[in-house]
Amino acid sequence: MMDDLASLIARHAPEDGMHDMPVPGLAVIRFGAPTERVPVLHQPAVCIIAQGAKVVMLADETFHYDSASHLVVSVDLPLTGQVVEASPERPYLCIRVDLDPALLRELMLQRPPAAGAETSRGLHLSRNTPELTDAVARLLRLLDRPQDVEVLAPIIRREIHYRLLTGDQAGIVRQIGAPDSRLSQVSRAIAWIRANYDQPFSIERLSHEARMSPSALHHHFKAVTAMSPLQYQKQIRLQEARRLMLGEAADAQAAGFQVGYESPSQFSREYARLFGAPPARDAARLKAGGPVPIAV
Repeated sequence: MMDDLASLIARHAPEDGMHDMPVPGLAVIRFGAPTERVPVLHQPAVCIIAQGAKVVMLADETFHYDSASHLVVSVDLPLTGQVVEASPERPYLCIRVDLDPALLRELMLQRPPAAGAETSRGLHLSRNTPELTDAVARLLRLLDRPQDVEVLAPIIRREIHYRLLTGDQAGIVRQIGAPDSRLSQVSRAIAWIRANYDQPFSIERLSHEARMSPSALHHHFKAVTAMSPLQYQKQIRLQEARRLMLGEAADAQAAGFQVGYESPSQFSREYARLFGAPPARDAARLKAGGPVPIAV
């Protein structure tokens, strides 16, 4: 089954990088060699490696996964990913399906999810199952029948969400769909930080947005993201500064000021700590053909 999935991914991702597919919420990733560590902001999704292996880092925690397991990300998380097993003959091949909280809520009303253990982290690894792998492969096969996508893609995406809700990752997935869960409250705080990343904020203001007490927000935010709200904001600022330099040709000083840094030296120091090089040098390397940020 994994060989079939790898063949499908390879056919639709002939070149290295991440490729968004014409099926909504579906992307495939290919790399023909190991990569360096690449920081990305990962949105809620399930990722299945069909071939190769990867290491994913959340703050100081490290997660290794390959074709035996899949990764579920439940909130927007600043992660660092590194492909560690890939070659031209056997490239790293991965498929990502975005998760829809509204669809999960609808399914939870129809059938209570399995009693999987709840986890506080916004990232979780689980063993692959034939049912989930088969559904993901069928979604990818729709690319060969574009006339079927509009009708069948929503049905298969619904099945993928159902498989997650009835598997051993049900604990984390049901928190995505429950509007009153701690995860959903932290997600509201994350959404506010992302919308206001360039502005200073108080924990009181953020706790109001999350509808939690300041102490509860601090505790649960760190439990989900492995970082404090201020550390999370810093990650978002630095990711956005990198995008401005690469996508909008902003210089390093302008990018730093635009994302909220008042001190160029502080911006350069924190940027280098995250990306491994000062802003201008990192941007020049990427523009010259260095590794491009990719999803997990």
